[in-house]
Amino acid sequence: MADILPRYAEIRQALEGRIMSGDWPPGHRIPSELALAEQYDCSRMTVNKALSALAEAGLISRKRRSGSVVAVPKSEETILEIHDIKAEVQASGKAYRYTCLSRSLHPAEAEEARRLGVEPGVAVLAVEVQHLAAGVPFVHEDRLLNLAAVPHARDEHFIESPPGTWLLQEIPWTDAEHAIRAVGVAADVAEQLGLKPGTACLQVERRTWQAGTPITSVRLTYPGDRHELTARFSPAGGLRQGRRD
Repeated sequence: MADILPRYAEIRQALEGRIMSGDWPPGHRIPSELALAEQYDCSRMTVNKALSALAEAGLISRKRRSGSVVAVPKSEETILEIHDIKAEVQASGKAYRYTCLSRSLHPAEAEEARRLGVEPGVAVLAVEVQHLAAGVPFVHEDRLLNLAAVPHARDEHFIESPPGTWLLQEIPWTDAEHAIRAVGVAADVAEQLGLKPGTACLQVERRTWQAGTPITSVRLTYPGDRHELTARFSPAGGLRQGRRD
């Protein structure tokens, strides 16, 4: 028989679903405690407990008088730059280590081809890497490399450098695309990050090209409570990028 959740946990779960689905994007104002209490037919104390749990998970920001809003996802990298994960960790003063969890040479399947922007059947190298900072899981990397663009990757086993560091040293990129989203982490990735399945994480999906030829597609999954995205804008639309470690 399934365990019955406390009422506040049911409400927290319902509100988290609105956030994780994107129905309530970052900056969205959460309904007031009174409105939520009426909606869920419960006390304001129960609603307050649910909102406090969401705030502790980093999903909402609560301010006295102004109410609660959906929090902006965090990551310790700027939005429009490509950082070397190894250098990023070492710059924070922490010991860096990585483990190559899997490596596979094969023809691209349909979903892999879509991610990389190539035709199905094109030769790709798929690698999965766990990055650690001071022995703690920092980010999970799921990467595809287009062997037509990086043929010498076929014999690379990333013993001395992780894939991202190796690529930055081996081949210049001319264009990049980022997609950043909040996700509930899948069970296999959760295990590598030391999290429970479904925990809120920040996922950065990036593709790079060299003169129109796809080089790599990488999916980086960060624990949602350990990272912060920062960027400074000018009124004229210029972007001054910065970092906070």
